[in-house]
Amino acid sequence: MLPATLESANAIALLKTLGIHLVEIGDQHAVMTVQADVRHLNYLGGVHGGLLAALADTVCFFPRPLLPSGHAATTVNLNICYLRPAALGDCLTARSELVHLGRRTASLTVKITDQQERLVAHGTATLLLLAPASAFTGSVVE
Repeated sequence: MLPATLESANAIALLKTLGIHLVEIGDQHAVMTVQADVRHLNYLGGVHGGLLAALADTVCFFPRPLLPSGHAATTVNLNICYLRPAALGDCLTARSELVHLGRRTASLTVKITDQQERLVAHGTATLLLLAPASAFTGSVVE
């Protein structure tokens, strides 16, 4: 598998459809943004929680030791706590942090904030690493 880059990630069809952009790949983190528009609204006129869940899930794959290093993974657990509603026009930023990288799994936290840096949602994700076990160090990331 080829390592992911900002360009290759931003070419993913689902991300293009939803308007989600990968803006930063860090050694232990990644950052994605989305501007909430009418395609993201639920029946009541607020931003659909599914957008926040998709944003949280996706940003967890992009810290450098994962997709940017060419290591395939899949989500086995995603927990999201919604704290405040996101509104039409909000610029939402999701930041994932890699907290553990083992031989078979990776554990991450994620925070989603609005343009005023208010916490909109937070959560955790566990990814199953699909690459050979020898590709990973098994160390705890701090």
